[in-house]
Amino acid sequence: MSATPHKNRASRRVLAAAAGLATVGALVAAMPADAQSRDQGHGNQESARTVDVQLLSFNDLHGNLEPPAGSAGTVTEKQADGTTKAIPAGGVEYLASSLRAARQGHPYSITAAGGDMVGASPLLSGLFHDEPTIEALNKIDLDVTTVGNHEFDEGAIELARLQNGGCHPVEGCYEKGKTFQGADFPYLAANVTDEKTGKPVLKPYTVWKKDGVKIGFIGVTLEGTPNIVTANGVKGLKFHDEIETVNKYAKELDRQGVKSIVALIHEGGATASSSYNYDCDSPGAGDGISGPIVDIAKGISPKVDALVTGHTHQAYVCTVPDPAGNPRLVTSASSFGKLYTDTTLTYDRRTQDIVRTSVKSSNSSNPTSANHIVTRDQPKATDMTALIARWNTLAAPIASRPQGYISADINGRGSTAPEKPLGNLIADAQLEGLAPADKGGAVVAFMNPGGIRADLVYKSTGSEGDGVVTYGESFTVQPFTNMMNVVDLTGAQLITALQQQVSGSNEASPKILQVSKGLTYTLDMTKTGAARVVVDTIKLNGAAIDPAKTYRVAMNEFLAGGGDGFAALGQGTNKLVGASDLDLFNAYLSAHSSAAAPLAPPVTDRITVVQ
Repeated sequence: MSATPHKNRASRRVLAAAAGLATVGALVAAMPADAQSRDQGHGNQESARTVDVQLLSFNDLHGNLEPPAGSAGTVTEKQADGTTKAIPAGGVEYLASSLRAARQGHPYSITAAGGDMVGASPLLSGLFHDEPTIEALNKIDLDVTTVGNHEFDEGAIELARLQNGGCHPVEGCYEKGKTFQGADFPYLAANVTDEKTGKPVLKPYTVWKKDGVKIGFIGVTLEGTPNIVTANGVKGLKFHDEIETVNKYAKELDRQGVKSIVALIHEGGATASSSYNYDCDSPGAGDGISGPIVDIAKGISPKVDALVTGHTHQAYVCTVPDPAGNPRLVTSASSFGKLYTDTTLTYDRRTQDIVRTSVKSSNSSNPTSANHIVTRDQPKATDMTALIARWNTLAAPIASRPQGYISADINGRGSTAPEKPLGNLIADAQLEGLAPADKGGAVVAFMNPGGIRADLVYKSTGSEGDGVVTYGESFTVQPFTNMMNVVDLTGAQLITALQQQVSGSNEASPKILQVSKGLTYTLDMTKTGAARVVVDTIKLNGAAIDPAKTYRVAMNEFLAGGGDGFAALGQGTNKLVGASDLDLFNAYLSAHSSAAAPLAPPVTDRITVVQ
């Protein structure tokens, strides 16, 4: 059956009151699986044999309502002469304008997302548990999204609240007389089940319908989500194989007569170029795309007509053959709302299937790419401007507080080097805060690179002045508010942890830990696996690491739980829980900088890299 865009609010409140995962699973299971359709009016294609259905998609918004700052707020465009150009992009005021303009002239238009709409969000959204982002997505008229790993940062109960509405169970309602209404679009979680019931914690799929046109959407996140989310976030959940799950529900949809299917998969790949308009299917482009999504795409049933992906924050529109050897489109639109993908699905009314040879993506202004830049030289969507202003007013007393001063950009997310200036600063802050004996007695600190969500940008975009680091800016860098741990690890475990940066699950895509001052070593990338870490070069304050000695090591709770493939770090004992990573970061900024003596970007000389 087909539902209206705005779900029953009373039903939402009942669902939001769920007190446990089993209850959430049971309630969600009772909801119809073929969800919703937006009434977009009747188009002139109603009686034609085929109908062109526009699919607009984006991924990894991460609550970036305001234009992201620094390098995180640009996309790279390849020019005709082979050079590249950085173009400012992103911000929901512009994303909304772009999507609304793109829909014009398309009576059959669907907007879908590839996960991580929320989580690791800047303060404007994160301070309010991402309610502002859900409101913005409702106004944008998002039709459907899959969950990503970051949708589980605060656990399945909080995710159910974002879907179904209700005020935060601890902090309550943020505006007097207003109750959070939840998402008007379905979040899909086909491969995430409750350990007790075995049922998906949210709907596995939905069916978009209009004038007899039916297109099914199946949503999955990466099976490895537990490795990159805190243990509390995934407690009581099981994450299943992406291919098996999509194929299972593709069969189910097919049995229901839904022959046209799109998979929303929060897993991705990478291309050989960072330019958004790189043609990965052009002659000489090799395989065009690499990474986990390739094997997933090759294994997903031919019943699925297109794949919208995410997670890797890359931009690509590629074709990967399905198991029958037929080409199939695989897309990703970078991150932070900087791009959107425009794909045409030609629907055959007689077969009720997508004409695969007619699935195409194009950009009239740039024929080599179907990804479109969300430029900042277009009019802003006034409803988004009002939404941002409303939430900024609520956040202002906290967001505008100065925390410190910097003399230049300190790059974190925007740095492509293994050792990042902002990574060094964060690790040093953690070591200093936890080195005192009564704070844990740490002698070294590790920071996971994925936890650094932005750069510290010198130039002000607000009223605080250039070089001033506000609470809002430091929160954007470290939005998880992870509690810090100090644990005992042997020298042998430390060595193993450093080797795990470039071996095992991290061998193909190394995750280089950011280390505090005093720890040095050589990373030889001409070698393979664990051998890339040159063991006899590992030193702490000039002394070689003793495998038999015990060291006090500081890290956030995510790493202390063995996250990101660092099983050795999860073996720590004698744990002391300290302040949050954000509190330590802000304390360090305050102690080491002033308006007269701002903090300079740290030198990156701790890891010697051999290429």
